Amino acid sequence: MTATMRSCALPPQRWLVRASLVLCCLGNVAAAHAWSLTITGGTQRLFLHVGNGALSGSLGTLNGAVGRSGPVNVVEVTVPVAQLGNGVAQAMTSNSTQNISLYGDGNNTCPTPASQVMVGAGYRRNGSAPATATLSVSTPPNLTSAGGDTIPISQIRWTVSAPGSGNPGVIPAGTFSGGSQFLTTVPGNTYIENCHTFSYANSAIRAAGTYNARATYTLTAP
Repeated sequence: MTATMRSCALPPQRWLVRASLVLCCLGNVAAAHAWSLTITGGTQRLFLHVGNGALSGSLGTLNGAVGRSGPVNVVEVTVPVAQLGNGVAQAMTSNSTQNISLYGDGNNTCPTPASQVMVGAGYRRNGSAPATATLSVSTPPNLTSAGGDTIPISQIRWTVSAPGSGNPGVIPAGTFSGGSQFLTTVPGNTYIENCHTFSYANSAIRAAGTYNARATYTLTAP
């Protein structure tokens, strides 16, 4: 599986931001916590990141530059021949290098980014704006190889963690289901963040090939 990270910050006239994650499975044949942090209120803004990206601005303000930054990170796994389809879940690695929080406080949120992808979402608002924003993720039904073979996207799941945080599951663990999936709400003037660790269920023998799919994370406010 391959994952890409991008961070996005948008001003109040645009109420939707997206970031993508690429999922990839390769083969010869084919305890959770999170951070919920306070943001200084102000002009409405959404901030979303998945993997590597630019800081959201000075500590707790979401006042970074408007626009997009960072690559699309990849998470991937190569299943050993001896373990193909044996039902033993295979850990996926990441090419993300982002370990320090993009909130601006310098916290080491994801100590081992080679096996983690940092995901964070922030919503800054004033008194008259909607109270919450919504974080969701959408995926195709399958990972697909160049030869047209497929693996159900439901073979990919993630767990979450954030060392030192006592607030479990702010962005919850789950399994991709294909289509759009609700993840969580983000209260106004709040930034949430944790690390996602992906795995491949490996429940059946697949045709040889490299299989890819993209997960698109979306943060919206009415």
